[in-house]
Amino acid sequence: MGLSAVTVLGVDRPGVIAAVTGSLADCGVNIQDSTMTLLGGHVAMMLLVSGDLDPAELTKRVGAPDLVVTASAIAARRHFCGDGGLGGQGGGLEYVLTVHGPDRPGIVSAVSAVLAEDGGNITGMSTRLTGRLYVLIADVELPKDVDVAALMRRLAAVGASLDSEITFRPVEPDLL
Repeated sequence: MGLSAVTVLGVDRPGVIAAVTGSLADCGVNIQDSTMTLLGGHVAMMLLVSGDLDPAELTKRVGAPDLVVTASAIAARRHFCGDGGLGGQGGGLEYVLTVHGPDRPGIVSAVSAVLAEDGGNITGMSTRLTGRLYVLIADVELPKDVDVAALMRRLAAVGASLDSEITFRPVEPDLL
């Protein structure tokens, strides 16, 4: 079985997710990981799927006139586990970062560069523009040995340069 990355973009409408996932199921393809969001009235999906169809056939079978579908073969790789011990396997420190401020180019670039300097990995992120207010929320994993206080000072300085408020707090463990 091969692994493919499938992306879908189209105007949001009721049933679009059912149509895409139904097409995948009809092809005998298994969804291993996926994410979906709405972006300015458009549905955007990213899926990692396994099955016997090559990417060209997947694109053809999942596609619809109102959807842009791409598929690419990828190598199986479950987690990033660099020297920092990241990868969702309990080796790193988990934080939530938020940014609130006026919209302007370079916000994501500036914040992600500060995190990357210390080996931080953004594992999930969403941004939203509401009027003139820009909001960014990111899940971040840090190596265990990071000086979190120094990182927070650098993030605060970036926030000030962007006229934005940045918060950075540890993830609260889920209680079941």
